[in-house]
Amino acid sequence: MKIIIGLGNPGQKYRDTRHNMGYTVVEEIARRYAIEKEECKFDSIIGHLRINGEKVLVVKPLTYMNLSGKAVQALVHFYKQDLSKIIVVYDDMDLEVGRIRVRANGGSGGHKGIASINDRLGSSEFPRVRIGVGRPPEHWAVESWVLSKIGTDEQAVMEGSLQKASDAVICWVKDGIVQAMNKYN
Repeated sequence: MKIIIGLGNPGQKYRDTRHNMGYTVVEEIARRYAIEKEECKFDSIIGHLRINGEKVLVVKPLTYMNLSGKAVQALVHFYKQDLSKIIVVYDDMDLEVGRIRVRANGGSGGHKGIASINDRLGSSEFPRVRIGVGRPPEHWAVESWVLSKIGTDEQAVMEGSLQKASDAVICWVKDGIVQAMNKYN
């Protein structure tokens, strides 16, 4: 079994914001594969599906971004998953809009959701897919930037990167992290 965790903030207010790229990728994967069962537990919405016959959970934590570690820790402990069997998808200001980066592990890079997960798991040794949302213009505060909606001038580029990120996650499920990094970085 593998677990795909898309980071974001719950609620309509945050839908389609830069900080909800992880949620959007999880939703795209759920759209591509039939959800067999959906449940709400461990402070998350969890969809059960199969990719190439393998059981996969697609997860949207409901803890808000900065407390994502609480939900992820509960999932990992309940399902007794090795960290190599989870992948976390999230936005990254250090990547330009539309770029994605697949990594086998790494630090938080200042991302509070990832820092929360690293802290709660006591490790940063889990795969991840970062989706570039770019840096805010000079007059924007970081929080305002990540909680803003994608501009119309960026929508086509972001749609392409979200499809590519979804493909990379599916590649990870089917072929492993090394193959996903080689193909999508």
